[in-house]
Amino acid sequence: MCNIDFEQYFANNRHWAETVLAGNMDYFLEIKEGQQPKALLLGCSDSRVSPATVLVTGLGDLFIHRNIANVVSHSDLNFLSVMQYAVESLKVRDIIVYGHYGCGGVRAAYENKSNGLIDNWLANIKDVMRHHKSELLDIENEDERLEKLVELNVLEQIENIKQTSIYKDAMDHGLKIRLHAWVFDISTGLVLDLKKKYNIQPALT
Repeated sequence: MCNIDFEQYFANNRHWAETVLAGNMDYFLEIKEGQQPKALLLGCSDSRVSPATVLVTGLGDLFIHRNIANVVSHSDLNFLSVMQYAVESLKVRDIIVYGHYGCGGVRAAYENKSNGLIDNWLANIKDVMRHHKSELLDIENEDERLEKLVELNVLEQIENIKQTSIYKDAMDHGLKIRLHAWVFDISTGLVLDLKKKYNIQPALT
């Protein structure tokens, strides 16, 4: 096990803050006044897929929630509270589901082994597998099959968002919530827009 140099983290932080202030002395005073994020992003907890790093966003640009395999569960009061706050209080009108290839949660669901408590969470992805069983079985290469499952999982979470009371209430009040399905490819560092790949616009409204 490698030792973690936490002092280096603090040193990095000081250097970052100094660099930011060198460009704008009022930067932190400005963001202290409040947040106006451009979008809500639901991503995976995987340490390799940090949305702020990958998308090169500044503080306050994205309202971010992360969990194992970027799942929208209707029993997850944590995410539902985040979504409600984003839509109703922060006036966010764009929601991104941000999955990634090589997702350990998706693989664990696919392999269907006993993993303890997390199996209850992974049941959401197993439902996706069941709904798309024939489509997945048609893919001979296992790596390609897993990549497809990652994409199907992202698209399924978009549908789950549409079934939340928050989304429905927004629609009933004439608010247009735009939903985006993205996948991060760890092997290239690029983010893929599934709407464009599968030409499914305007299915994601």
